[in-house]
Amino acid sequence: MSQKKILYISQEIYPYLDETPISNTSRYLPQAIQEKGKEIRAFMPKYGNINERRNQLHEVIRLSGMNLIIDDSDHSLIIKVASIQAARMQVYFIDNEDFFQNRETLVDKNGEEYDDNDERSIFFVRGVMETIKKLRWVPDIIHCHGWFTALAPLFIKRGYADDPCFKNAKVVYSLFDETFQKPFNQDTAEKLRFEGIGDPEVEKVKSRGIMDYVNLMKLAADYSDGIIQADKNVHPDVVKYVKQEKIPFLSYEADFEKSADAIDAFYEKIDA
Repeated sequence: MSQKKILYISQEIYPYLDETPISNTSRYLPQAIQEKGKEIRAFMPKYGNINERRNQLHEVIRLSGMNLIIDDSDHSLIIKVASIQAARMQVYFIDNEDFFQNRETLVDKNGEEYDDNDERSIFFVRGVMETIKKLRWVPDIIHCHGWFTALAPLFIKRGYADDPCFKNAKVVYSLFDETFQKPFNQDTAEKLRFEGIGDPEVEKVKSRGIMDYVNLMKLAADYSDGIIQADKNVHPDVVKYVKQEKIPFLSYEADFEKSADAIDAFYEKIDA
């Protein structure tokens, strides 16, 4: 049997950003899964506050140079890579002058959320998809961490549904104790239009009303094959929705080694 491939899409990975439940999980879970015999790839945004020299990032010219169109505007896709030597793990970074360079993370220096976080999220997710296509690397499981990745399940299951790299991929989404204050813009649904994302999908997004944190999580769940509770405290309305929709669900486990074992088994279960 061929070696299973797991793609990790994360809004933050330690040590490139400070330690948080998301950044720590995104750092140590891929390593644990790799040590269990899986092949992994990890992606995160190249925020402007990540020091490229200190972290030894370098641009991958053969993967860069594409333009992604979002809301009728062209945005250049730049791919960078770095290695976490202790984990024998490469991390790919999605970069762009408009969305990430000269910016902080998801908030500015004053802690204010960026008004265009919806477009930044769309660009990040589609940037990952296009890079995987260029790598010709076919993941069996795609595991998303953090609300900034919440649009990935929709793009994988609809926008890239017919692409050979993604048509058989299973999507897992992890829930954390997080939120955001500024709902996505009213025209976010229209910005999602892309190949397999047409009127039915756009209208479904619009029907949810204001795209706040809870509705964004529900949207991620709608297109996921499995949901993992990765924090002790996550929004109860989201958990209730997941169970109501009978989406395979893995409960929280505080012990990391037990959690990694359970997640590995969860991958096998939903990819059976």
